[in-house]
Amino acid sequence: MSADVLALRPDYRALLLVATGLVPGQGEAGAEALLRRAEAHAITLLEDRPVEELAHVASWREAYRAFGAKPQRTRNSLEALTRRAPSGLPRVNPLTDVYNAISVLHQVPVGGEDLDAYRGSPRLVRADGTEAFDATSDGQEVLEHPEVGEVVWCDDAGVTCRRWNWRQGRRTALRADTTSALFIVDALDAVSDADLRAVATSLSDHLRDLGPDVRVAERLIGRVTRTDRGEVPS
Repeated sequence: MSADVLALRPDYRALLLVATGLVPGQGEAGAEALLRRAEAHAITLLEDRPVEELAHVASWREAYRAFGAKPQRTRNSLEALTRRAPSGLPRVNPLTDVYNAISVLHQVPVGGEDLDAYRGSPRLVRADGTEAFDATSDGQEVLEHPEVGEVVWCDDAGVTCRRWNWRQGRRTALRADTTSALFIVDALDAVSDADLRAVATSLSDHLRDLGPDVRVAERLIGRVTRTDRGEVPS
């Protein structure tokens, strides 16, 4: 993680989880039940306040403004999912469904990537504007570039997620046949370290339902002293 990202939000932490041994097609029933819990939770959360007033959503709106993004136009992934949840979260594949549900239930942005599609290690930087981002627009594959100063996750081949946690790229997206995955959980001060540990436990437990030999390693980076319960591959 680059120092200029932490300069924007010194309270930022990232929880990285790597899951290996995933079996494609496993866990559909469990993922569906988790999605339904998340949808019900969102309805309860939004009974007495709009989504933009939820604590972590509001913090991420501030973070977006800090690097020049307009949060009402490009919503962080947590806000986008929480807004959608009362009318139904998307059903994509068990891996994606699980992390989307965990995001809403724990009120943290969560991203999922196919680890085998990575080129080098993931890193969080402020873009210089030349990086490649392979996306889809109106059903067509397009190559985009982030804005100068935008916070992006990237690897050696280009951007994997734009605007911190707004939009993930096509190249490293989770697929129905993914067997090794990287999950990134983003947190600001509205989420405590104890809350993050609870996210790690919940996500790990559900991932282990996606195959008999699933192994999960996690690492917490950012403002706090790094805590390892395994090693994230480079």
